[in-house]
Amino acid sequence: MAGGRGERFWPLSRRKRPKQLLALTSEKTMLQETIDRILPLVPLDKTMIVTGEEISEAILKEIDYLDDKHLLVEPQGRNTLFAIGLAAVHIQKQDPDGVMIVLSADHLINPPERLRAIIKFGASVAAKEDFLITIGIAPSRAETGYGYIKLGKPYKMEAGITIYEVEEFAEKPRLLIAQKYYYGREHLWNSGMFIWSVKTIMKAIAEHSPEAFEQLQTYAKSIGTPDEDSARKKLYDEATPDSIDFAVLEKSSNTLTLKADIIWDDVGSWNSLERYMKPDADRNVVVGNAVLEDSYELTVYNEGEGLIAGLGVSDLVIVKSGDLCLVAHKTKVGEIKQLLAKINERDDSDKYF
Repeated sequence: MAGGRGERFWPLSRRKRPKQLLALTSEKTMLQETIDRILPLVPLDKTMIVTGEEISEAILKEIDYLDDKHLLVEPQGRNTLFAIGLAAVHIQKQDPDGVMIVLSADHLINPPERLRAIIKFGASVAAKEDFLITIGIAPSRAETGYGYIKLGKPYKMEAGITIYEVEEFAEKPRLLIAQKYYYGREHLWNSGMFIWSVKTIMKAIAEHSPEAFEQLQTYAKSIGTPDEDSARKKLYDEATPDSIDFAVLEKSSNTLTLKADIIWDDVGSWNSLERYMKPDADRNVVVGNAVLEDSYELTVYNEGEGLIAGLGVSDLVIVKSGDLCLVAHKTKVGEIKQLLAKINERDDSDKYF
């Protein structure tokens, strides 16, 4: 899944070059990192990228070994239920017994070989049994920005990897609840990575979101015909946005979770950079050309030429990209969409997005 605008990484992330096309965690874009991470397990000819019209050309330009057949282009965003449903009906057309591995193009994951081992085990279960499998991460902090999965009984183990029954899904908690989850060790972060057969996910959509199922089945009849593009537009025009979690997983009784012993981060905002980039002696994370004096715990990102100079400041995010500069207190970074809404009121707002 490589849709979305990555607004929390504005001004570096914009409509035609959102977060998944940025090199935030390495010298490669996040999308390319995701593809390369899974390639030893899933060959390129079985890789699909669900993305939006605004960036489909940019993806093909950025990653030269991809072509049109790798892309499933959404006419507009309709959340993860339809992104996953769209991929499922296309895979079902090719292989009715196929197993889907659903990944997001904006995650930091290490080591990749451990993730592949976890996915391989999950896929072997999904190919034989009627389960919806999530990948859960053992919390490394009391995080309020993620959903959680409460562990049930162990279901199966292989090579030190355990699959558990899911007792319940929990939404993003308040801090006190997040601390309880962290210290209690009975909850995992819901990573938004999934494994299931196309038969199982389509059966679950039919049971818990029948209207979406009927819409997807109607569209599926057009796949490979001259009417496919117009049918997809109709599907998305009529679709009611919903997440796969709310629409299906939280209502299903056949869910399992793989406990993944990996380093994982969804790289959700500028504040996440300090979790995986080495700070200087004053706890500043700096990318690009900057000079800081008597300044502490800053995140500074200078994309291009020129200089960012800081004097006597702390706890700020400072980002320069082209003719745009963002200065925000770290405690306000999560509210960046409110700032963008205010900018959008300007007559010349388009050039800033």
